[in-house]
Amino acid sequence: MIAMTDRIGFGLLGTGLVAPFHAKSLLNSEKGALIAAAEVSPERLGKFTGEFGCAGYASLEAMLEDPAIQVVNILTPNHLHYDAVVQCAAAGKHMLVEKPPAMSLREVDAMTALCARAGVKIGVVLQCRVRKPIQAMKRALAAGRFGRILHADAYMKWFRAESYYHMDAWRSSRRSGAGVTIQHAFHYIDLLQYLMGPVTQVLARMSNLAHPSVELEDTLLAMVDFQNGAQGIVEASTALWPGTDIRIEVNGTDGTAIMVGERMATWTFTDERPEDDEIRTYGSASVSTGATGPADFAFFDHQTVIEDMVDAIRDDRDPVIPLTSVRPTLEWALAMYQSAKAGGTVALPVLDEEAIWETAAAT
Repeated sequence: MIAMTDRIGFGLLGTGLVAPFHAKSLLNSEKGALIAAAEVSPERLGKFTGEFGCAGYASLEAMLEDPAIQVVNILTPNHLHYDAVVQCAAAGKHMLVEKPPAMSLREVDAMTALCARAGVKIGVVLQCRVRKPIQAMKRALAAGRFGRILHADAYMKWFRAESYYHMDAWRSSRRSGAGVTIQHAFHYIDLLQYLMGPVTQVLARMSNLAHPSVELEDTLLAMVDFQNGAQGIVEASTALWPGTDIRIEVNGTDGTAIMVGERMATWTFTDERPEDDEIRTYGSASVSTGATGPADFAFFDHQTVIEDMVDAIRDDRDPVIPLTSVRPTLEWALAMYQSAKAGGTVALPVLDEEAIWETAAAT
């Protein structure tokens, strides 16, 4: 039995761009403790352990032998997530996996089954879900405050310099899970999926507008039809200088809510309620959310997800973003790639076709 005063030990697999946000979350936490990091590059590992004061391991296998580590945060390139989950589950470690959790639905299903058999918990780091405006929208949708839902849209107009795609080899490799749809917009596709539920079909177009040295899409335009009758737009790009905050919009016959960045920009309903004034204050325009650079965001949402994993272990419940809840988001992304490649509408559920990672969808 874990005492409430004990801190849960975490190990980080990978010390790339996102790792400092996990490290800062743990150093700032009273629930979790940063024990170690594993990294194949000795130079990267030495720099990271020196900065954050944790132990270092040259491999995942070595780190898994550390009894102080109860949770592994999998921060490797996207195509390596599955293999890491297999190893961690076999070692009896709980896991938080960066998005996307895997490259295929078959991998997600196998990961889910592996973790269930091993009795370990697995969550996904889609930290935008825990933002207060998104939670307010979720509650309002459940309460029927929007009336009949007409539209739900996600707009991500970001900028990444050409050099971003060459920081690491995998960032310019489609098979490794690069491209604006699966790597960047996945967060905001997920928010629509989380808020609105299933989609019946998608129509997508992908292009490379501003990064000629890579054979990836840097821009996505997609129309989606939701099972609840609403329509939606997903517009995402890393080509649009200087980059502006994302927008998540939900519009119904009786209300409209819009999150810009991490703040509630619009919250208007026909049935005004006492809590609405407070909800309109959620978030801050001063908090960076990744629009202008790959490290231009705060770590507080990561900390919320990490600390929830501690609570999930203590309470023996699912983490706040369980892997099973993210499977539909990956299916949407796969459908968008298939639609862009075929040049037409794709109905869901989709054939889990891994060949899309071998052929560029951008036109």
